[in-house]
Amino acid sequence: MNRLQGVFDQGRAFIPFITAGDPSLALTEKLVLQLAAAGADLIELGIPFSDPVAEGDVIQAADARALANGYTTDTLFAMIRRIRTSSPVPIALMTYVNPIFVFGTDRFMKNCHECSIDAVIVPDVPYEEKDELLLQCRKHGITLISMIAPTSQQRIQMIAREAEGFVYCVSSLGVTGVRRSLDSEVEKMIRLVKEVKDIPCAVGFGISTPEQAVEMAQAADGIIVGSAIVKIVEQYGHACVPHVVEYVKMMKQAIG
Repeated sequence: MNRLQGVFDQGRAFIPFITAGDPSLALTEKLVLQLAAAGADLIELGIPFSDPVAEGDVIQAADARALANGYTTDTLFAMIRRIRTSSPVPIALMTYVNPIFVFGTDRFMKNCHECSIDAVIVPDVPYEEKDELLLQCRKHGITLISMIAPTSQQRIQMIAREAEGFVYCVSSLGVTGVRRSLDSEVEKMIRLVKEVKDIPCAVGFGISTPEQAVEMAQAADGIIVGSAIVKIVEQYGHACVPHVVEYVKMMKQAIG
């Protein structure tokens, strides 16, 4: 069963991102369950990769720590199967195309289906080159999330027409990371999407404070926060769970 439709039904969705395996998969498992209990509407799990081109220093460092600690895609799927014995929380995997191809695209999507993964986000696959991946996603009932950015310009409506689940709106140029200010183009991007399709829009990249979340929530259907959470994990390590939960509750409350 795909749960994406319900993610945005109860008002503005809060979507936390964490890097799988940082500092360990056992800790990631605890975090996912606690994030769900704290009110996360969808959890974005990042698959560690040696060359994460869309990520800033914080998530790059988390990827390196996870890989050094013995993370593998097989152990990720085993962890998600354990989570599914007690939690139906919607989960999206954020990855790059290389880990999917290395694992085997059909095998990867089959495992996603067996683990009740709801969606995958693959930022280094352009809209024009998505068909092969999309075919395998549809074969196994996995939603491929489309991404747009301020640079997408005239392509925004073209991407939106074929988008499924929700549209991931990149709030600013460059890579992920905490920022003091956010790009003013977000509202324009969302308006262009909504002109061609009634589909939720979730905004990510750079959001870290309740004030920024409230600002983005004025136009968006959901808020995605990654680097700010990964920084808490880095700071507290295996003792990070209560600190992450406190932060998520604060952000969730801010956007209502």
